Amino acid sequence: MNVAFFLLPKTDVITLTPNHTMRQALERMDRHGYTAVPLVDDNGRYAGTITEGDLLFKMKNTPDLKFSETHRIPLSDVPQRRNVVPVRINAQMEDLIKLAVSQNFVPVIDDMDVFIGIIRRSDIIEYCYSKMPGRANIGQHSTE
Repeated sequence: MNVAFFLLPKTDVITLTPNHTMRQALERMDRHGYTAVPLVDDNGRYAGTITEGDLLFKMKNTPDLKFSETHRIPLSDVPQRRNVVPVRINAQMEDLIKLAVSQNFVPVIDDMDVFIGIIRRSDIIEYCYSKMPGRANIGQHSTE
């Protein structure tokens, strides 16, 4: 099955740019309850994913950095500790399953590396569950 069916389009995805600050990232993650957010550059290309862990390790490894100064640190100065691998829009479900093991979401890009959205791990799990024998009605409660 083609991944486009599961795509949450970029218009519905919270993203940041490498020019946003640590403070902006922390506030946005807190407001939306996310632990990771895709980074999209000024040309719309996928530029990685920033995680809470990335932000914490930046603070840990920068002894003089106080929380009140995080508005001065661009995300481009925060090392990304995990390589959140994107897939192309023509990828198949099997490609997603491998990535979903270690990623909360899978970024989706077009042939020009432009970010077009994400596929959530929960959607991948629901798809796999629905393919299990006798489990075609996921999300519907049985009355038995």
